Amino acid sequence: MEANQDITERRLADAWAELQAHSDNGHPLQADAYRLAFADPEFLLRRETRGIRFQLEMLKPDLTQQQLGIEHTVVVFGSARFRERGEAEAVLQAAEAAGDARAIAKAQALVRNAHYYDRAREFARLVARYSATCPKHEQLYICTGGGPGVMEAANRGAHDEGALTVGLNIALPHEQAANPYVSPELSFKFHYFALRKMHFMMRAKALLAFPGGFGTLDELFEVITLVQCKKAKPVPIVLYGTHYWKRLLNLEVLVEEGTISPEDLELFHFVDDPQAAWEVIVKFYGLAA
Repeated sequence: MEANQDITERRLADAWAELQAHSDNGHPLQADAYRLAFADPEFLLRRETRGIRFQLEMLKPDLTQQQLGIEHTVVVFGSARFRERGEAEAVLQAAEAAGDARAIAKAQALVRNAHYYDRAREFARLVARYSATCPKHEQLYICTGGGPGVMEAANRGAHDEGALTVGLNIALPHEQAANPYVSPELSFKFHYFALRKMHFMMRAKALLAFPGGFGTLDELFEVITLVQCKKAKPVPIVLYGTHYWKRLLNLEVLVEEGTISPEDLELFHFVDDPQAAWEVIVKFYGLAA
């Protein structure tokens, strides 16, 4: 009689072992009806299996973060195009040497906005330092879109302090790789923007939005809308860079025209200093600063 089997053993591993052995023996996995359904990419990429792909993009990051104890995040949005000062100044020097007026103007903007990179990095350090003093279940983790610019800066700041840091990247026509400061075990790649934005909110305890473009605005207004409509619990929504945001968004017009309520303007805060941004979060939750 065979030895007793472990009741907790996972049987799905046998299927993977069978597939691997099949391949090792030199038998290609043909795209046909005989292939196991979950090992058939042609099948999984059909229009009719889109719902399954939604579920997979929902489950994979969620289960991984659960396993690593990532329950509370501070989400940092902002331009992927900003660079740290040294890199921005090098771009400007090259543009000036080439004498290209358009490139010079673009590089000057890079230099002008380089301080946002530094400030995002500094803010993330504050979050990571605070969390290092907390029990595991109370720790806050920096979460970004995983790309370059402000996202890289925030991941980098947490990485500076030895903290785990989350990146929710997106597959784009112009390939965007994860920045090197995202923890490898928490570096996720999405196909669907909707699922990615859902993951931003699932664990978010605060949102800090630095100046950015269409992507930043999309993510920002998604959060504001969810909180305004009470589809998500209230969280601190902090806009870093008063001069930028108040030139871009004249939201008082919405109040004047009756399309939002006056109290909706209280859903977010303007700040110009990393410490001030952190203090908004500290005050909201009554944390021990």
